[in-house]
Amino acid sequence: MFFWKKNKNENQNGELDQSYWAYVKRQFKKNKRALYSLYLVIFLAFIALFADFIANDKPLLCSYQGKVSSPVLRSYAVDMGLMKWQEGFLNIQFSELEYDWAMWPPIPYRNTTLDAYNSRFKSPFGEQRVESWRWRHHLGTNKLGNDVLACMIHGTRIAFLVGIISMGIATIIGVFLGSIAGFFGDDQLKVSRGRIIINILFLPLALFYGFISRSYILGDAAGVGFGVFILQLLLSLFLFILVLVIANGLAYLLKFIPFLKKKIDVPLDLIITRFIEIVVSVPVLVLILAIVAVFKPSIFLVMAVIGAVRWTGIARFIRAELLRVRNLEYIEAAHALGFPKFRTMMKHAIPNSLSPVFISIAFGIAAAILIESFLSFLGLGIPKELNTWGQLLTQSRSAPEAWWLAIFPGFAIFITVTLFNLIGEGLTDAIDPRLKQ
Repeated sequence: MFFWKKNKNENQNGELDQSYWAYVKRQFKKNKRALYSLYLVIFLAFIALFADFIANDKPLLCSYQGKVSSPVLRSYAVDMGLMKWQEGFLNIQFSELEYDWAMWPPIPYRNTTLDAYNSRFKSPFGEQRVESWRWRHHLGTNKLGNDVLACMIHGTRIAFLVGIISMGIATIIGVFLGSIAGFFGDDQLKVSRGRIIINILFLPLALFYGFISRSYILGDAAGVGFGVFILQLLLSLFLFILVLVIANGLAYLLKFIPFLKKKIDVPLDLIITRFIEIVVSVPVLVLILAIVAVFKPSIFLVMAVIGAVRWTGIARFIRAELLRVRNLEYIEAAHALGFPKFRTMMKHAIPNSLSPVFISIAFGIAAAILIESFLSFLGLGIPKELNTWGQLLTQSRSAPEAWWLAIFPGFAIFITVTLFNLIGEGLTDAIDPRLKQ
């Protein structure tokens, strides 16, 4: 007896799924270079996500003095300030302890682990002073004795974090500003004069109390750990929003003054478009170099700066789409039913306008990884103890004979950037309706 297997592209009725995203998926799969690039990016993302479980000088699981624990997992809680190391694990080398039993990662080194016996640029194929093959540095070491393979693995996490988080920030800013510019235009948003005046006066106060006055706190939190930094950043955002909420509460009281009560058109499209042109006119690299040279080196600062300057392309894409979408029938139907404009924009207009944004994000991640590598190469903005791909490259300048410090990180940067560019090209072809067959 033969059983018919339903195609993944078919719906419940056995017909080919004709939805937009199903069509995009089919078109993307036809581009084999983009599809295989996506698979490789998923593999690199897996390495980045589980870097601590692949290369670490702490056991994955161990029994010490009769107690079973996972030092790798506990290190996450310690870095976030949620837990402390138990007695016996403070200021010690985990590899020197005598365990009842221990399960170690495949690579017994971390990117910050120093090997005094194999410092000064040990070649991958040269002689190394190690106990066994398991402790060998398979991609060599740098000047201080850091294992290059461990640095490459943890550098993958840093590259992906910078690319994804910075473009996440850029996407939030770009989608918000581009959406309100395209959807409301210059004559669709009416605000009272009092509310405009109050918000203009309170916006500098919100920035001051939310971020400027807490800049040192945010800087110190970035040095403590990722979790502490996120908590402090959320607190800054809360203070920023709180000041603006208080301002709009005061604006409500101004409605009793006839002159301030009158509503006027706010030319959002004109204001945001001019603002985009101002940001684009500033050399991005010069701006980033100026900011990271002033503040204390922090990977989170680099993410924030890149995200704060890379949103303009996304804003332009989403603005152009919203200018087209806002005149379609389903948007007019929502207006006719009396739905608020902001709700219509968030629930209907933006979800149907995000297609070109994904293309910009793919190319933006590649650009962010290049910027981070360039900053690391110059020694700006990135703490030196992280040993990123760019920092490995800059170490090769002082020792041309250490070819492995140039070949391996340079190849990793080239491959990663190329993969994201190929994915971006594949999305461009898949979304282009002129290629529909």
